[in-house]
Amino acid sequence: MSVAKKMSVGQLTMLTAVNMLGSGIVLLPTKLAEVGGISILSWLITATGSLALAYAFARCGMLSRKTGGMGGYAEYTFGKSGNYITNYTYGLSLLIANVAISITAVGYIQTLFDIKLGSLEVGLATIALLWITTFANFGGASITGKIGAVTVWGVIAPVVLVSTIGWFWFDSSTYAAGWNPHDKTWYEAAGASVAITLWAFLGLESACANGDAVENPEKNVPIAVLGGTLGAAVIYILSTNVIAGIVDNAELVSSTAPFGLVFAKMFNPMIGDIIMGLMVLACVGSLLGWQFTVAQVFKSSADTGYFLPIFAKANKHGVPIISMLILLAIQTALALLTISPDLAKQFDTLVNLAVVTNLVPYILSMATLMTLQKVSNVPPKKALITNIVAGIATAYSYLALYSSGAEALMLGGVATIVGYTLFGFVNTRLIKLEALNNSVPTQTVAAQHIVGEPIPVNNLNLATLETRP
Repeated sequence: MSVAKKMSVGQLTMLTAVNMLGSGIVLLPTKLAEVGGISILSWLITATGSLALAYAFARCGMLSRKTGGMGGYAEYTFGKSGNYITNYTYGLSLLIANVAISITAVGYIQTLFDIKLGSLEVGLATIALLWITTFANFGGASITGKIGAVTVWGVIAPVVLVSTIGWFWFDSSTYAAGWNPHDKTWYEAAGASVAITLWAFLGLESACANGDAVENPEKNVPIAVLGGTLGAAVIYILSTNVIAGIVDNAELVSSTAPFGLVFAKMFNPMIGDIIMGLMVLACVGSLLGWQFTVAQVFKSSADTGYFLPIFAKANKHGVPIISMLILLAIQTALALLTISPDLAKQFDTLVNLAVVTNLVPYILSMATLMTLQKVSNVPPKKALITNIVAGIATAYSYLALYSSGAEALMLGGVATIVGYTLFGFVNTRLIKLEALNNSVPTQTVAAQHIVGEPIPVNNLNLATLETRP
């Protein structure tokens, strides 16, 4: 009997870094230029917080015996409502993030083809791209995965190139002139870009999902997650700062395609256009994959009883088309509601809201580590170290919440409360499952491995409950 060859720790580290180096960085140089080069303070804070989050998530993945990712982690401390609200806010953050990715692509398309769209036209183009990438997924995940694996290099290659060879064009006087254009204090500068820098690291928790594909996961998964996160942090910091030393701050702030701009400065406009084309393809490929992923997040939660059954319905290819259409309608509404005369402003609004909603499952997962380690009989000294790291990650998460701004906090809070209202519609189903002694599936194999699919509880005949005393 052959045994599947597993990844080395080096391969998993590279995979982790690539997962984060997606379309999230495409507009970052422009957003950071609004603060200036002093925004490097935000990078250092975010890198520290992200490393703490990455390590804590690696520990959660090693110890949890429940399916459902972050929702399964939260259930240890917060019960089934914690599982639900974790997956709900995580799914919501992905919906919002996909709209932001679509806007990013539209911004690069404008510059690439030298066209100027009005705010309504940007909104309609954003919606059109969301519709195209949703309909393209109806055939299944196979083609989507292959396209994404190729197009992601349209972002990674330019970012790595500018981080390395870009220093030959770096001008210290240009960098110094854009260091602190608004005369912010160190404290103000440190907090000003925390939310937007965290945007680049969103998805770091997903790296822990490959624990069963690597040798000695107890040791190697934390190494890979920390190494991949640190590697991504170095590339992010290098690329955004070298760009700030090549392009004047005022020009960078007004750009909707900063990487195309910097390559045009380094080489010539034609090379800049090629880079913009690659990044448009990367954004479309990324959006194609994330549109499928977010539907799968909602489907898996519906399969285990937490979301409404309509999200679990799938065609013969396993594609939840009805779910995709519902989520597409929500994304269309988001794109229309956030229309702004300034594309960067619309992007900023969506990113801050995505960060706020994504931080809810982060904070709940960090809070559950103490319980998770207790039930897993982790030695007190080792548990103490992990709890300290989780405390650092939690403190950073609250700082990121604060830095997201009052509007994003208010809207994110309302969205989370709405989630609790929706929980009332599904909780009766969970009660029925408990009455059948067939609750949401719990993993009973080794903690670092998930074997088999969750029980599709939506297919159970719950009508028999009506005849039971």
